[in-house]
Amino acid sequence: MESEHKYQLNVKMSCGGCSGAVTRVLNKAQQEGSVSSFEVSLEKQLVDVRGSIKEEELVAKIKKTGKEIISVTAVE
Repeated sequence: MESEHKYQLNVKMSCGGCSGAVTRVLNKAQQEGSVSSFEVSLEKQLVDVRGSIKEEELVAKIKKTGKEIISVTAVE
């Protein structure tokens, strides 16, 4: 079993449509089993993700939404 990772991403989101796009890709990843939980905060411009997903895979999924990722932090 792969270990669970926890990431916090600072993603440039300006509206509910932006956060909705990020939520949609993370919902899909959750259905696929690579993400166990996530929280998207438009107000704080933060996305918290837990799961077995690798950092580069997570970044690629969020970049597909067209949103700019300002930073990614792996949280212990």
